[in-house]
Amino acid sequence: MLNNYETVFILNPVLSDDQMKDAVGNYEQLLKDNGAEIVNLEMWGLKKLAYAIQHKSTGFYNLIEFKADPKTVAALEIEFKRDEKIMRFLTVSLDKHAVEYNARRKSGAFNKKKKEEAAA
Repeated sequence: MLNNYETVFILNPVLSDDQMKDAVGNYEQLLKDNGAEIVNLEMWGLKKLAYAIQHKSTGFYNLIEFKADPKTVAALEIEFKRDEKIMRFLTVSLDKHAVEYNARRKSGAFNKKKKEEAAA
């Protein structure tokens, strides 16, 4: 049985845009090769860090939501630890409420601007 997971990882800001996209694509392919189903992939772009990591104050934030077995998550996290481009990562298991919340967030249910424009 596949469980729902969400992983956010921060890539080194010295990477070019192409290198960043290649790295994200490699992790997406690693998940697919291990039998995972990608539910959502978001590249949040260059963001300021709350505190310096490796003497850097910014990083490329990425989110991947996927369905997989726990062995796949272990393989993914081993690759994150080996990759020098990854500054930080966090993978969490999603319960049914988090899955529902993410589905509503993706559909724009929490976007105030769209609701205000629709009302006008």
